[in-house]
Amino acid sequence: MIETQRLILRPPTGADRAALHAMWADPAVMADLGPVKSPAESDATIARHASYGARHGFGFHLVELREDRAAIGFCGLKPGAEGTPVEGEVEIGWMLARPWWGKGYAGEAARACLAWGWAKTAASRIVAITAARNLRSQVLMERLGMARRPGDDFIHPAFAADDPLRHSVVFAIERPDAIA
Repeated sequence: MIETQRLILRPPTGADRAALHAMWADPAVMADLGPVKSPAESDATIARHASYGARHGFGFHLVELREDRAAIGFCGLKPGAEGTPVEGEVEIGWMLARPWWGKGYAGEAARACLAWGWAKTAASRIVAITAARNLRSQVLMERLGMARRPGDDFIHPAFAADDPLRHSVVFAIERPDAIA
């Protein structure tokens, strides 16, 4: 579990499925992430992320508000996607339900996950990828201290040739103690 001033990040439970299903089924939430998911596809995603914790010691967390325990998102670390330039690295990502956009929650959760990653992994850098058109995530990546790595940008193999989300950009942040 990771706690911040306003948030609790914890492994999702069965009781969180409906909130996560709703996020993955929302076309606005998924507009720059990928196709909307059915409940079965959402459950498979939850299971995949749970497996990262067992295999790698890190994974994504349900993001909930401290004040009322409302489930508002999904954020954490995962192994970099296979067949991409970030394969084998530690990758950070986030997703928030629409009512909580623009309130600083994604940045708060991501900063907490970065701090956890530096404390609990030996990664020399943490990367983030997103669709080239996803400017909101790119702005947040910059606010987190991440820098664009244009030489690592790629065509994501998980998307069809005509899908505009396939054009992916890479950002990275170096381990703070490695910079000094």
